[in-house]
Amino acid sequence: MAERTLPISSRWFQAAILTYLVGFCVLGLLAYLAYAQKPPIPGRVTGANRETLFTRADVMAGMNVFQRYGLMEYGTVYGHGAYLGPDFTAEYLHKTAEYLISRYQESPYASSSAVERVQAELHENTYDPVIDIVIWSDARAQAHHMMESYYRAVFASGVSRGGAQAAWITDSEQVRQLTSFFAWTAWTATANRPRRTESYTNNWPPEPLAGNFVTADAVTWSVVSIIGLLGGTGLVLFFFGRYDWLGWSDERRLVQFRPVEQVSLAPAQRAVVWFLVVASLLFLIQTLCGGLVAHYRAEPSNFFGFNISRILPYNIARTWHVQLAIFWVSASYLAAGIFMVPLIAGREPRGQARLALALLAALTAVVFGSMAGEYAGVRGWLGTQRWFWLGHQGWEYLDLGRLWQILLILGLSFWVLILARGLKRSLHGQHYGNMPWLLFYAALAIPAFYAVGLFTGPNTSFVINDFWRFWVVHLWVEDFLELFTTVVVAYMFVLLGVVRQTTAIRVIYLDIILYSIGGVIPLCWLCARALRYRNPSRSEAEAEIPARLFTEGWKRESIADFRQY
Repeated sequence: MAERTLPISSRWFQAAILTYLVGFCVLGLLAYLAYAQKPPIPGRVTGANRETLFTRADVMAGMNVFQRYGLMEYGTVYGHGAYLGPDFTAEYLHKTAEYLISRYQESPYASSSAVERVQAELHENTYDPVIDIVIWSDARAQAHHMMESYYRAVFASGVSRGGAQAAWITDSEQVRQLTSFFAWTAWTATANRPRRTESYTNNWPPEPLAGNFVTADAVTWSVVSIIGLLGGTGLVLFFFGRYDWLGWSDERRLVQFRPVEQVSLAPAQRAVVWFLVVASLLFLIQTLCGGLVAHYRAEPSNFFGFNISRILPYNIARTWHVQLAIFWVSASYLAAGIFMVPLIAGREPRGQARLALALLAALTAVVFGSMAGEYAGVRGWLGTQRWFWLGHQGWEYLDLGRLWQILLILGLSFWVLILARGLKRSLHGQHYGNMPWLLFYAALAIPAFYAVGLFTGPNTSFVINDFWRFWVVHLWVEDFLELFTTVVVAYMFVLLGVVRQTTAIRVIYLDIILYSIGGVIPLCWLCARALRYRNPSRSEAEAEIPARLFTEGWKRESIADFRQY
């Protein structure tokens, strides 16, 4: 299979490079806009009497509390996270609007309805960039103090409620900081951008009492995206069904298999079985965690009469469920790469098996070390300094502590070196667009794009952190892992004699182009949603229905219930 030239038209190679260049140029532009256009975090938020309600330091410290205790794996902020608990942005906004309406309804001198007055007040942007201060009315300041009391009662409660652990956050100062973070997200959700009629989040989440309604842009781009999705899918199916551009018509080949006893395996290939054992164990644990997570939704208060949230609260179970999916899939991918290399190269360098087993041992340590750290971090056992490095980073899909994250990136990079060591002779003299190089590129992309998560940090704005988290979720998970799968499966079919090499290469390039057009480019819209710049993404309007569903429970609470706090 040594091809010094590309056996298909070079236009496939050029088209793949072009689509990726265009896509990542747009993502680069969005990265610039994310930093330039992110909502401000005021130095101080005060009441009309100049009483300081909270500061920028309080907002950032509150975000760290949100991360440290794994609240994103229980509820959500801006609709991002788990959905058993409330959306804290929407909850803060809804309860504040209810309180303000009740206050203004008592005023005999109001020239407009209480709802209209509240909507106007919440959407008025009182941020002064010169003095770096936001000024709220006395009524809104009192509502904020009410919310501090409310969250203090919720998180310090000695009784487990709805999957949340009892006595979750008992430090009064941490709850005050956490409320400051929720208050800032609610402010960005309603305060209009300068010289615009929608908020920093394009009026997301929707809240009629606060005047947050889905914008026309959200509806327009939702419709355009659906038309593009269905129309683009139809065009691809039509043209590749009507015209034999991939060369399938030539594939009329009889596959013959050798008896198992005639197949010899290299040492590293034999070591792959241990990767599969570990992957199967992780899959089993993930399935059990998934069952528990599902049970929490059916019966949040107990587990067949037993209060399991005292031992394994929902946010920890869901953290493990999400992380274990990444781990067992990664272990399987490592196994596939190591197994394929000797088949491609026709030989295996000495010592590959030892390197593979060392990699497996390191991966196992990272998996169970990170799980223990996440448990300890959420329980508050790691204090205020070590939680970020050893405990729970707090971002969905990037939950593991930073130390474990770095070790995982190093392990994936070491795996790429193992593959490069085995493919060295096969890569030499090959055209850079041929299958051995495509396998190497796909493998290299796995640690490279997982490493993007290192751009998040405890001292970085939530908007920027979420922007880079979206890169990991939608590029690494949903793009490059699938690309590696495509290359490996195509290589298997070629080695088995099922398809010709030319057909396999065309299929790989077609997937690269479709992943770029259908993955990288749409990620631009998702990232635009994350940074809340100008137009909302297509999924915002679609997400209104589930957003209303998971907030329906607390929306039933009356203002009388709220006033008890």
